[in-house]
Amino acid sequence: MLDETLKNSRNKTVGVKQTQRALEKGIVRQVFLAKDAEQHVLRPIIESCRTQGIEMIEIPTMVELGKVCGIDVGAAVAALTTE
Repeated sequence: MLDETLKNSRNKTVGVKQTQRALEKGIVRQVFLAKDAEQHVLRPIIESCRTQGIEMIEIPTMVELGKVCGIDVGAAVAALTTE
């Protein structure tokens, strides 16, 4: 389910910078965080999600999150957006 949702969605961001920009615009529905990503990288995303009341889902590894997003490298963060 998660596999198909992220991989096939046109409305997604992959990566910290893209996700942070989407959070600033207020267009994020859900955020996916890799458990093995460095905390100082994830901290601003987590704080924004808590402030805005956005659901956060943990994925075991960056490699797994990257695969779910349809990319060949690891990803620390990904999000489903409204746009």
